[in-house]
Amino acid sequence: MSGPRIDHPRRLGDSTEPLLAVLQRILRELPGLVSDRVELLSLEMQRAGRALAQIVALLVAAAILGVAAWIAAWGGIALALIEGAGLHWGWALAVVLLCNAAAAWIAVARARQLFPRLTLPATRRHLTLGEDGLLAAARPAADFGSQRHDTATPSTAV
Repeated sequence: MSGPRIDHPRRLGDSTEPLLAVLQRILRELPGLVSDRVELLSLEMQRAGRALAQIVALLVAAAILGVAAWIAAWGGIALALIEGAGLHWGWALAVVLLCNAAAAWIAVARARQLFPRLTLPATRRHLTLGEDGLLAAARPAADFGSQRHDTATPSTAV
């Protein structure tokens, strides 16, 4: 008595098709697989480009509106100092100028602190071979102005 026949999935060695024929079939289908992915990449890059253009346009519009609001706000502050506090217009403008200059100085100082990060220092240290790279890798991340990622000890970020 024979029981029901159970089909097992084919294995590479069980195939009646020669290995060379299988490889040739895979090579014939490969361009189609690659072209589909390249087309998807192309369409997504076009979509991303349009989104980037819209983002830039919106940021420019927001910057223009923000500058206009900034000027109006400081004009209002100067007017309030002149009429409300009774300051001479020269002193009111000096107060506005000093506040704006201080804010600009703080922004420039912070930007100067961020410039070294543009050189990708951690990646360069990691990829550098030699004595300097090994010594730099041994230093803790906090020494480079980075925040600690472990929660057991407090952060020593700069």
